[in-house]
Amino acid sequence: MKKVVAGVDIGGTNTRFGLVDEKGKVLAEGHLKTTDYPEISGFVKALGAGIKKLLSGRKDISLAGVGIGAPDANYHRGTIEHAPNLAWKGIVPLGDLVKKELKVPVAVTNDANAAAMGEMVFGGAKNMKDFIVLTLGTGLGSGIVIDGKMVYGHTGFAGEVGHMVVVPDGRVCGCGRKGCLEAYASATGLVRTVSEMICESREESVLRDVPPSKLTAKQIAEAAEKNDPVAVKAMQYTAEKLGFGIVNSIVFSSPEAIFLFGGLAQAGEILFKPVREYLKKHNYVLFKNTVKILPSGIPESNGAVMGAAALILNELS
Repeated sequence: MKKVVAGVDIGGTNTRFGLVDEKGKVLAEGHLKTTDYPEISGFVKALGAGIKKLLSGRKDISLAGVGIGAPDANYHRGTIEHAPNLAWKGIVPLGDLVKKELKVPVAVTNDANAAAMGEMVFGGAKNMKDFIVLTLGTGLGSGIVIDGKMVYGHTGFAGEVGHMVVVPDGRVCGCGRKGCLEAYASATGLVRTVSEMICESREESVLRDVPPSKLTAKQIAEAAEKNDPVAVKAMQYTAEKLGFGIVNSIVFSSPEAIFLFGGLAQAGEILFKPVREYLKKHNYVLFKNTVKILPSGIPESNGAVMGAAALILNELS
C-alpha cells in the first residue's frame, strides 16, 4: 500500500488541502472556508472529514501524516499564536487537535517555512543546503534554510525578514510598527506605492483610471510591461526595497540562492532584473556574484499544499 501525506494550507479566508505522494504529485485536493469556522474544534472536524473524504474508496493508499502551513504558526509547539487574521484567538494547539482527529503524526509551521521546505524537497533547492524563500503576496514571508536545516530560532518564529525595518519611521505596517520591508515589497506595498505616486505627480498613467480600491499588483505589473511610466517607477522602487532586504539577509546567512514565490513574483523580469541589479551594486564584497535570484520551482497553483506536505515528509524521513 502506498503511503501519502496530507498538505494543508490555512489562510485567513480559505483553507486548501491535498494528498501528496513522496515525489510531490498531488493526488487529490479539497478546500473549505476558514471563516465558516469561528471555533477551532469545528474547523478541525471539518478538515478531518475533508481529508478522510479524499482517502475514501482509495484502498491503494494510506495516510502517513499531516503537514500544516498557517499564519503565525510555531513549529516547536505545533501551535498558532495570536494570529490577527484568524478568528481563533490566543494560542491554539492545532497540531495536537489534528493529531487526535486523524491519529497520525502532524507537523505545523508558518506558510513561508512550508514554502521553503517545499522548495527543498520538490523544487529548485533540491541540491542546496543554504537558501532563502521569500513569499511575496499580500505580505512578505520568509523561510530560511542554513546547512540543510530550517531556521526556527529560540521562539520558533525566526526568519521574519518581512518585518526588518527598511525605512525608519516609514509606512505603518500591519504588525503595528513603521517602515517594515513588508509595507514596501509586497503586493499590498506595491499598490500603496502606486497610489502615493499618482497623488504626488501629474505623470500620465493608465493606472489613474483605476479606483484605488480596485487597483492590484497584477494590473501594475501588466502596465509596467507596457512601459507605463508610473508602473515602471513603482516596480523599480519596490525592487530596490526588496533588494535592500535581500542584501541584509545575505550578510547573515550567505545563501546559495534566494527564491521568490507568490503573486508579486509572477511579475517576472520586471521585478527580478532590478533586484539583481541592486545586488550587483550593493552586495557586500565577500558575497559578490555568489547568490542567485531565482523564481520558485514549485507551481503557484498548489505550491502551498506541496510545501506543507514536504514539511511532514521531511519529519517522517
